[in-house]
Amino acid sequence: MGFDRGLIAPMILGSILNPINSSMLAVALTPIGRWFHVSPAQTAWLVTGLYLATAVGQPVIGRLVDTFGPRPLYLTGTALVGVAGLLGVLAPSLGVLVASRVLLGIGTSAAYPASMFLLRAEADRTGMRSPSGILAALSVSNQVIAVIGPALGGLLIGAGGWHLIFAVNVPLAAACLLLGALRLPRRAAVPGSEAQGPAGPGSKARVDAAGMVLFAGMLTAFMFFLMDLPARPASGRRLLLVIAVLAGACFAVRELRAAQPFLDLRILGGNVPLLATYGRQLLAYTTSYAYLYGFPQWLTASAAGLLLLPMSASAIVVTMITGRRVEVRGKLLVGAATQIAGCAALLWAGPGSALWLLALVGVVIGVPQGLIGLANQNALYAQADPARMGSSAGLLRTFAYLGALTASAADAAFYRHGATTGGLHGLSLLLLGIAVLLLVGVLADRSLRRAGRASTS
Repeated sequence: MGFDRGLIAPMILGSILNPINSSMLAVALTPIGRWFHVSPAQTAWLVTGLYLATAVGQPVIGRLVDTFGPRPLYLTGTALVGVAGLLGVLAPSLGVLVASRVLLGIGTSAAYPASMFLLRAEADRTGMRSPSGILAALSVSNQVIAVIGPALGGLLIGAGGWHLIFAVNVPLAAACLLLGALRLPRRAAVPGSEAQGPAGPGSKARVDAAGMVLFAGMLTAFMFFLMDLPARPASGRRLLLVIAVLAGACFAVRELRAAQPFLDLRILGGNVPLLATYGRQLLAYTTSYAYLYGFPQWLTASAAGLLLLPMSASAIVVTMITGRRVEVRGKLLVGAATQIAGCAALLWAGPGSALWLLALVGVVIGVPQGLIGLANQNALYAQADPARMGSSAGLLRTFAYLGALTASAADAAFYRHGATTGGLHGLSLLLLGIAVLLLVGVLADRSLRRAGRASTS
């Protein structure tokens, strides 16, 4: 029996809902601010709202996927995307528009955990250990959408105003609902999950609502701490950190005592390779996003967009070339080494640097973006408990968002007095240290030698 190819279209279409909405908004913040007569600091909540909702929602909805199966969560999530699109079109105020973005973040959180669950279920059903080609297709589709999203957003705004970037979610959600209803299996149990406890779809597992609420509170407080780290008064930062620590302590106590926890900390704590994968995701995305946010601020506005294209093109090409290769360690070693090279090259960047040299740095920075995210995704596929694939996949995305927020805080700290060359060099030194730490972590992780070796695609 071969892999059910009918699953590919709904998985890919569902997975692009988040990046297309994130990237389109980049060109809509200014017209939205003018429409509602608000400042850039206020419209920034449109970005923050989606980040918060998605970072918290991915593992929470992933656990629900593990419990109830991918189909109901995928259909519910994509339906919420359509509702969020309509709410955004009709929003009478910025507050309502932010609410629509939060709802959008929750809705788009379902597709990736559902897809990873389905991939695992299909692989176990067919005996295919790692569907690397399909994992690569998911990664490439997200990268391509992130590149074309701003251009698409600009076209929609030019055709009918910023409202259209919300309206486009309605037909996209309708297409996902149709494909999901027609092609997603009503039952998609992971073989062997019954032996690991009542966590599979259709079981009598109860939802750990208290654990989910404590996890959401811990993560939200910590993310707010990261977002306003350079600007918030010290007392406010301490309060947020205290709330995050207290919520985390309560969460740990709750999960260790619960019969059917939201996150089984005993299993997670004993799975050192998976924890290492989460750590690599945090480090790699901190560097990637710090470059993505920080480098354009140092450049002139006209050169910024042009010089980010080589990075995006490089990431897409590398993913397409290496995507079907299931070996993980080699990708991580090359990715970490090129991150070091890219960060070191930024130390020589200055006002007199030739544009072609800066473009070449972008090409180098794009290589690890095409390698590390895909390699971590493949590693997680091999390392995660099959009965908890949805929540494990959701946590991988959460660590990427934490990296993005850490990068934003680092950019703000080094550019406190403007995007100067000195600030860029200071940021580059920090990122160089993070990239070195990533390489050391890859070299020290012996489990990566086995990851993907026995796979077939």
